[in-house]
Amino acid sequence: MSITTEFLRRPLTTGAVAASSRRLAHAMTEGLGLEQARIVVELGPGTGVFTDAILARLAPDARLVAVELNPVLAARLSATRRDTRLTVVAGSAAELATAVGEPVDAVVSGLPWTVMPRERRGQILDAVTEVLVPGGRFTTFAYLHAAWTPPARHFTAELACRFDRLERSAVVWGNLPPAFVHRATQNP
Repeated sequence: MSITTEFLRRPLTTGAVAASSRRLAHAMTEGLGLEQARIVVELGPGTGVFTDAILARLAPDARLVAVELNPVLAARLSATRRDTRLTVVAGSAAELATAVGEPVDAVVSGLPWTVMPRERRGQILDAVTEVLVPGGRFTTFAYLHAAWTPPARHFTAELACRFDRLERSAVVWGNLPPAFVHRATQNP
């Protein structure tokens, strides 16, 4: 089973035809303070490229909760990662507070924001801001070729409304397709 197979089976919940690159995973986890984090959440881990990058930065006593809507991808991630810091939850990111049960230091998202209905996207972003500690960080990515589209512009505006600081990384050309990272921070 590959991400391409899951995209073909569930195109509205699997946002990519190919897995993200390690370069994009590095950009997604860089500068988030994961090394000092106690609890981190990953939304839409898919095949685990970002999961591996997060785990590589986490302290031995930290915890990563990966929330995956696709039951096939959630089961595969659980079966292939033998790290005691990782908990995989098969469920919706909109139910984040229930899945985690406590405040989190950072949220890393691989969700396909621009293909979601606007109301659902808002519910998930509200769930993210609800669980983040003051000063918490949120990171997600967008494909360069789609950045000008109305759904992408609306998503960026939604981030700007919910977070105190929003930054955009340089383009990660070593990803197919090229992408950039949104980094958002809540005020402490």
